[in-house]
Amino acid sequence: MTVSDKHILLMDGPDTKGLIYHVTAVLYHHDLNVIHNDEYVSPSGQFFMRTEFEGTFDAVSLLNELRSTLPEGITLRLNPKRKKNIVVLVTKEHHCLGELLLRYAFDELDADILAVVSNYNILQPLVSKFGIPFHYISHEGKTREEHEEAILRTLTIYEPEYLVLAKYMRVLTASFVSQFPNRIVNIHHSFLPAFVGANPYRQAYERGVKIIGATAHFVNNDLDEGPIIAQNVKEVDHRHTAADMATEGKDVEKIVLSQALKLVFSDRVFISGNRAIVL
Repeated sequence: MTVSDKHILLMDGPDTKGLIYHVTAVLYHHDLNVIHNDEYVSPSGQFFMRTEFEGTFDAVSLLNELRSTLPEGITLRLNPKRKKNIVVLVTKEHHCLGELLLRYAFDELDADILAVVSNYNILQPLVSKFGIPFHYISHEGKTREEHEEAILRTLTIYEPEYLVLAKYMRVLTASFVSQFPNRIVNIHHSFLPAFVGANPYRQAYERGVKIIGATAHFVNNDLDEGPIIAQNVKEVDHRHTAADMATEGKDVEKIVLSQALKLVFSDRVFISGNRAIVL
């Protein structure tokens, strides 16, 4: 199939001499122009490369030539440079959702928000202002599995590429997570791995911390322990109450989530074990 415009080639595997040359030589042979290239070699000898290029080409022919040229063990992914389709899951808090909705409205999110799903209807008025479908799926009277089955039925309508947990305060089952491997992004209201679980700002206050932060990560089967995409911190002191820390923390949370999504949606994140490699 012949395609045109900008594409992103993602490559990872064992490092060896000449990998960059082999890739760029194939792209040159297909009359394609490299716009941007980033690469990284881990201490263990794993090679990662993100190559953004433009031009008209046959995708099957290009990938076949790359695979025949590169050594065994190399993984290739070819993605068009375009907006990703996402669904946002929320509970009651508005700050992260509001940030995403505003960025979406002003074309700054690099994604299309297909719908918002919540186990409460509190945020429906906010979402309706942006003309985005809102699905209220209550968890009350349902087992966790029954509730997730109802969510999955709704998600099949949209077939999102990614799910964004914008302060979605329910733990997902392994079965649900397996439907979206490395495609669920969560924002956690602390600087992981510190203060996991409930009431992190109360925990931070009681420890007398001097910084608070937020962590955006992929969701896996270990609570709040998936590969970390982005983090940031803000200084606090003994004058801050737990409520003050929570208020300051919300600002950090919404910015970190937006930063992480920008990286994910622009195909800059590789998963290596339980680490995220960001190029």
